[in-house]
Amino acid sequence: VKITTFAKELDRNYTAMEIELKKTIDEQQFVSTTADIWTAYNKSFLGVTVHWIDSETLQRKKAAIACRRFRGRHTYDAIASELEDIFSQYGLTAEKVTACVTDNGSNFIKAFKEYQPVESEEDEEKEVEEDDGEVAFTDLHSVLTGGNYEDAQQGLCVLPAHYRCAAHTLNLIANNEIGKWLASNPESRAVYRSSTAKCSALWTKASRSTVASECLEKISERKLIVPSVTRWNSFYDAYVRIVGMPLTDINNLCTQLQIKCMNDREYQFLKEYCAIMKPFSVALDILQGEETCFYGTLQPTLEVLMAKTLAMQNGLSQMTTGLPEIIVGAIKTRFATTIDSKEALLATVSLPKFKLRWVKEETRRDHIKYLLTTECRSLTVEEPATPMIDAPQPAAVTSREDDFFSFDEQPNAMANAPMSVETEVTSYFNSDPVMESLHQFPRIKKIALRYNAPTPSSAPVERLFSLGSLVLTPKRNRLGDGRFQHLILMRFNRYFSQGGIME
Repeated sequence: VKITTFAKELDRNYTAMEIELKKTIDEQQFVSTTADIWTAYNKSFLGVTVHWIDSETLQRKKAAIACRRFRGRHTYDAIASELEDIFSQYGLTAEKVTACVTDNGSNFIKAFKEYQPVESEEDEEKEVEEDDGEVAFTDLHSVLTGGNYEDAQQGLCVLPAHYRCAAHTLNLIANNEIGKWLASNPESRAVYRSSTAKCSALWTKASRSTVASECLEKISERKLIVPSVTRWNSFYDAYVRIVGMPLTDINNLCTQLQIKCMNDREYQFLKEYCAIMKPFSVALDILQGEETCFYGTLQPTLEVLMAKTLAMQNGLSQMTTGLPEIIVGAIKTRFATTIDSKEALLATVSLPKFKLRWVKEETRRDHIKYLLTTECRSLTVEEPATPMIDAPQPAAVTSREDDFFSFDEQPNAMANAPMSVETEVTSYFNSDPVMESLHQFPRIKKIALRYNAPTPSSAPVERLFSLGSLVLTPKRNRLGDGRFQHLILMRFNRYFSQGGIME
């Protein structure tokens, strides 16, 4: 009886949460999503989260809308079909969803590439003109029996714009470009392999042996970090923890654990590597943020990262002297389509925190300002702009002469009129660098709500899967797919209630 009561109560609360979530999403003009596939206990699940900026508080909001069972192969057409079904369930059209952020998996990239909306009617007219006019016959039986069903459904499936996860791209740079250069460069090849091998032996021994852990406790008060294979950040933190110990303490520990000692050259290499990669690690942490990290944070983060990395060139040894240039070159290559994209530039310039402070070249500043002005001209303002200074109140009429020369008060009418585009843009650049200042500029606020709705990374959906590992355990092997989705969405969307979002 108790189990039945709990199941009914769970279904009732889930239905109420889903109604409130759909209502909240429907009220938003612009939203973004993140998506990924998680596999555990021989089961695959497609997770989707939705994000937006509250127009009143200008704070980022989030919710999970799906963590459903994904059966079969993870092909691009199957992914596109599932995503389109999830989006349609919550009324998320390609126009409403500004972007969907995923990792760099080839199946996700192809899914969004193949199922993009038609650019314009001119393309359709061109296709009609190129048609030779012949009538094409289709076997109705084969369509009804499923032979050409996927092809028939292809034109009905439309996905929003696709952004690649910036954190995943930076991880690829660290594991591929940087790792390959260190392993192939004649000056760093030998010391890179030997130093990383000794570090690996250290943290493996200290994590698997109680005697080794006690030896480490005597020498250092901090435990060694065992890195995760899929996260470069964990490797960096593990190296920093080892380099933070004096070389004598490291070698004393190696002697007690019967591991080869680390020489001065290997220790120096690790210190230089950690110093060069520190800005890289900080940039990764920033882009994986959620509450205060908007899509406009991506551009300044990459610019500052490249500047700080190049500044590390002075004082390096021959082992790592060419590493900063390799990092900057890889960033420019991997983010080539993002650095100068209109969406990324508008997202950054519409954030009061950045505006144009991160741009050094005058020509680029003028280009970004032109993009913002052009975008503002294309928008219609529904409400008048809030004046920066309260308009002076007219003095009371005290004499017959004043009463005689009474005219319509034109200044008040002008004060209530919307600001021109040029005035709004100029006033915006002179305003305080706080998010609340966007309330004074309705056009720029609308631009910020649209282009900053996406997150720079797909970390939110990965955090959804972290909750999934707490719900889907080996002892709950009879948990149904629908019940699992209800449990994880209820836990992730705990801020949604009948009263709205409460944090």
